[in-house]
Amino acid sequence: MPFTIHTEVLVAVFAAAVIMGAVTSKTNFCAMGAVSDWVNIGDTGRMRAWVFSMAVALAGVIALEASGAVNLSGETFPPYRTANFAWIRYLLGGFMFGVGMTLASGCGNRTLVRIGGGNLKSLVVLAIGSVCAYLMLWTPVFEKAFLPWVAATTINLQNYGVANQELGTILAGMFGMGLSKPLNLAVAAAVVAGMLFFCFKSADFRYESDHVFGGAVVGLAIVFGWWLTGGSIGSEWKEYADMATVVPSRVQVQSYTFISPMGDTLRYLLEPANYSLVNFGVMALAGVILGASLYAILTGQFRLEWFASWRDFANHAVGAVLMGTGGVLSMGCTVGQAITGISTLAIGSILTFLAIVIGAAGTMKYQYWRLEREA
Repeated sequence: MPFTIHTEVLVAVFAAAVIMGAVTSKTNFCAMGAVSDWVNIGDTGRMRAWVFSMAVALAGVIALEASGAVNLSGETFPPYRTANFAWIRYLLGGFMFGVGMTLASGCGNRTLVRIGGGNLKSLVVLAIGSVCAYLMLWTPVFEKAFLPWVAATTINLQNYGVANQELGTILAGMFGMGLSKPLNLAVAAAVVAGMLFFCFKSADFRYESDHVFGGAVVGLAIVFGWWLTGGSIGSEWKEYADMATVVPSRVQVQSYTFISPMGDTLRYLLEPANYSLVNFGVMALAGVILGASLYAILTGQFRLEWFASWRDFANHAVGAVLMGTGGVLSMGCTVGQAITGISTLAIGSILTFLAIVIGAAGTMKYQYWRLEREA
């Protein structure tokens, strides 16, 4: 692969992902763990770290859009601020993902981190989840099984005079106000302030440096992805792709997400000589695994782990199917929607986040109830 602007972007994406993988491994940053701590022991530290990452990412987007460096109301991957509000898609996909990540012992990002630490169970989850994501993205499965009812329940906000699903734009439409960039930025700033208050009012979060560090690094990684692909470098990258003989995959404004990259990685592995299929997501996935692996090896925490029983395998396999399918259906995961998506303040991302938490918390409550009955 020649060293071009395309290569430079992919190398930068990979390097940031390596850092993210190492830091999330060190700090135990984990969305499923956040829900588990909250539901099972009442500890909100990791939940607040997750919310803090959203606040950092959203604050970064405010700065980028206020300065004119990026415009996330245009075309992005996924289309977070689209005017097509597919509410049932967000809710069902998010719920499926929340149930799946609980059964599979970790969300998309955590699965990659666990693989880096030697967890072979997570490698199986990645393989199964990748197949499901591939089927949803690159075969007629979504078109035949999901698109008819998704399209039938999708609300086109433009029919109601609302340009897109950014929270500030929605509020402006509700109260008959014109589109205003300062209004959107003010709404976003108020949300950031609320998130930061929620995080720092708790000693569980305030006095645990790993929570602050992990949330900050993940949030900044999201901001970096938006800056890289949505700014001047991104414009040059798109111009290169438009002129290329073989158009590279997914040259779009985007940031980190970890479910569609599973499907894209499998697609590339089916044609390993076709380097045009190596994209942002493929490099992000590989970078997180490498970063987590380096941290685990250097700290002596690398341990091989396998399934304890067939029941354990079945839980992980079902979880992987729900993650891969639900993650594509909801257009993102605990990072792709709950952090990257929320950094755009799209209401679909907020719905997906809530559905993920409800699905995970409900599954954990059920598992706890079942254990009590079997005891």
